[in-house]
Amino acid sequence: MQMTPTPLRIAYDTTGGEGGPRLLMVMGFGMRGSVWLPQVQGLRNDHTLAWFDHRGIGESDLPPKAFRMVDLAGDALSVADALGWSDFHVVGVSLGGMVAQELALSAPHRVRSLTLIATHAGGPFGVIPTPRGVFHWVQAAFGPQARRVANLTKLLYPRSFLATVDPDDLRSRMQLQVGRRPPRRTALLQLLAVIRHNTRGRLPGLRTPTLVVKPEGDLLVRPFHSDFLHRSIPNARLLAIPDAGHGLTFHAAGAVNAAIREHVGAND
Repeated sequence: MQMTPTPLRIAYDTTGGEGGPRLLMVMGFGMRGSVWLPQVQGLRNDHTLAWFDHRGIGESDLPPKAFRMVDLAGDALSVADALGWSDFHVVGVSLGGMVAQELALSAPHRVRSLTLIATHAGGPFGVIPTPRGVFHWVQAAFGPQARRVANLTKLLYPRSFLATVDPDDLRSRMQLQVGRRPPRRTALLQLLAVIRHNTRGRLPGLRTPTLVVKPEGDLLVRPFHSDFLHRSIPNARLLAIPDAGHGLTFHAAGAVNAAIREHVGAND
C-alpha cells in the first residue's frame, strides 16, 4: 500500500483501467479498505478504484486524539489529493457512508456522485441497532477474539445467504479479511465519532447526485434510516435489496456492483 504525505499518514491502494471513472471507496467500522474486494474485482475493468484504511486501522497511523466524521472525510480527501484526483465518485458503506456524507457536504465541487450503502444520517436514535444487532456487534467489536468471526457472520449475513454457502469456506475468508479486530482505542474512537455524527439538518442542501442502497434485512443499521436519507437528499434515488444484510457488499455484490456502475456511469 502507499501512504499519504500528511502528518497523520493514511494507507491506500489503487487499481483499474486508465481513463475509467474515478471511484473512492470508504469502508465501515473497524474494517480495512481491502474488504472492498468484491467491488474491486467487479469494477476494476472499467473504473479507476481507490480504497484506504481509516486512521488507526491496518497500516494507517494511529490517531493521537478523538476525531469526528469530518476528520475522517479529510483523510479520504487526502487520498484523493495524493492520487491527483480533482474530482471523483464516492461510495461509502456503514461508517464509510457517514464519512461520505461529510465529504460530499464539505467538498461538493469535487464529488461527482455519492453512493450511500447501509448507513444513516445520525442524530436521535441514529445509532441504535436491533437488539440482535447490538449483541453481535458488541461481541464482534469488544468480545472474545475467538468468537469475532462467528459474531460478525451472524451480524452481517442473512440466514437465507448462510444456507447457500459452505460454512468452512466462509469462515476462512472472513478470518483472513476481518478476523483481526482493530485496536480497542481505535474502535472506541470510531464509536464516539458515530455517536456524534449528525448530518440531518444539512442533507437538504446536498446537490450531489446520490444513490441510497437499503438492505432490507439489516440488523445493524435499521432500514428506515435509508428511507430518511432518500427523503432528505434532493433527487436521491433509493435501491432496496430484499433480504440483504449489513454485509451486502459481499453477499449481494452482484446487485451492489451493478447499481454502482449504473449510478457512476450516469453522472460521470
